[in-house]
Amino acid sequence: MKTIEPKFIEFPTTDGLTLPGILYRGEKDKTAVIYLHGNGSSSVFYDETENQPLASALAPNNISILYFNNRGAHIIKKLNVKLNGKYERRLFGMAYEKIKECIYDIDGAISFLKKQGYSKFYLAGASTGANKICVYNFYKPKNEIAKYILICGGDDVGIYYSLFGKPKFWKILEEAKNKIKTKRGEEIITKLLPDELFSYNGFHDIANPDGDYNVFPFYEILRKVKLSTKPLFRHFKSINKPTLVVYGDQDEYAWGNVPKIVDILKSYQPNFIYRIIKGADHGFRNREKQLAGVVTSWL
Repeated sequence: MKTIEPKFIEFPTTDGLTLPGILYRGEKDKTAVIYLHGNGSSSVFYDETENQPLASALAPNNISILYFNNRGAHIIKKLNVKLNGKYERRLFGMAYEKIKECIYDIDGAISFLKKQGYSKFYLAGASTGANKICVYNFYKPKNEIAKYILICGGDDVGIYYSLFGKPKFWKILEEAKNKIKTKRGEEIITKLLPDELFSYNGFHDIANPDGDYNVFPFYEILRKVKLSTKPLFRHFKSINKPTLVVYGDQDEYAWGNVPKIVDILKSYQPNFIYRIIKGADHGFRNREKQLAGVVTSWL
């Protein structure tokens, strides 16, 4: 595959942030993939070799790809927000992120690419990025994206419920609600340290079973535990565009049963295309070329 040289860019979101990114572009490209990374300490800048396989696979098909650091990049990050012509420093990163705000990031990316001459868009997301695609579609079903690519979408609510246990999980969630009500949501939850780092706002958003983050509630079905009062997979079910769903068969966040969680998804969206890549973990380490091949072939 031909190596594509990256171009460093930045663009404004529709709510006033400026986000940095890397654009892999061919001279004649009018179609682009917008790629959403996961949460945690994620960033698109630290290992360019992770980006190159998909960029190189797409290039012969005249498809560019935009990787960018969304507002959930890193654990904690201060960013400038431009409001009414003035800049204000605010806290972002995983510890403070609210998933519904991905709409501002995605719309900003689309607007930027349109100004670069692109006219067709695909939206790909890995881990939390897959969740964000479903949330984006749920609130903006009439959007400019032609196809979605959901890569290893995860069940964070189930993960934290399993990690903390029932009493601690509900206790911290209730405490988070109370802190938010008293305007103290930006405080860090010290009892989670050193293994987890969240503000009360961030934890409530990611762990609330009735919240928008709970896109893939696999744990509830697999363990027969009732956590949410709202319809399960409601965001995922709302998608009516061509969609590819990809998992690695060694995904460490899939409750040890990737075929089962794929079957669950098929029961809600039987017409999507599903692929399981053998030997791939959640991050597709050493399987990046296989993932790139699956995505490119489908597009």
